[in-house]
Amino acid sequence: MAEISFIQFVISLASSAAVHFGDMPDPDGGNRSDPNLEGARQMIEILSLLEEKTKGNLTAEERQVLESVLYELRLRYVEVSGSAKKIIIEP
Repeated sequence: MAEISFIQFVISLASSAAVHFGDMPDPDGGNRSDPNLEGARQMIEILSLLEEKTKGNLTAEERQVLESVLYELRLRYVEVSGSAKKIIIEP
């Protein structure tokens, strides 16, 4: 069995969040489900904890991937939860 890299681990957790958001099909059933915001929130919290606990111990690439993934997942959470406010700019 091949070793998993830190980046692969982060991407795996992000993929789980995407399944919870309903953006990707469930690997078990192959179907997309309705958003499970609690599941998505838990994955974001796990990644946040990972970021906190590995601070100062990651390569620049690992840190950048983790920060980018967290940023994108947090934005997606706001979008899916309906908390995002749409701003309409009229000419």
